[in-house]
Amino acid sequence: MFRIGLLSDTHGFFDPRITNHFSKCHEIWHAGDIGDTKVVDHLAAICPVIAVYGNIDGTPIRSTYPSHQRLTREGLDIWMTHIGGYPGNYAPHVKPGIFTDPPGLFISGHSHILKVMPDKRNGFLHMNPGSAGRNGLHKVRTLLRFEIHNGRVNNVDVIELGPRSAG
Repeated sequence: MFRIGLLSDTHGFFDPRITNHFSKCHEIWHAGDIGDTKVVDHLAAICPVIAVYGNIDGTPIRSTYPSHQRLTREGLDIWMTHIGGYPGNYAPHVKPGIFTDPPGLFISGHSHILKVMPDKRNGFLHMNPGSAGRNGLHKVRTLLRFEIHNGRVNNVDVIELGPRSAG
């Protein structure tokens, strides 16, 4: 069993409560729009970080993290990117991969809208952790925490950090 903390769209803001929520995770995954390398430094003090850059990220982050991550944990094929869309409305640049080589778990950020939903047509799970930052139109800052065991996602927890303006 592998525990993951998933967040996105921090836009340079790190809420110290993330440390408690992700303290028992094996890895933290950041789905882009990190905003400041200090956010990654805080996360890396908790456990190893896997990340992708987002559309607001500058050269320091883009030179460290790719636009896409394709990895395997506990037998599950995972694809993470920042702008990816969701079932029925995928971004044009991910559609070919979604349809020809679908992952078991597709993760994107960007929308600031938390979603955990199956793609029944392509047979995988989609996750967007919403936004853990204070910039954007979202009302509540959110994170996801889940487990991967034997190629399946289990025990998904939605974590609300509070109103966008608080923290």
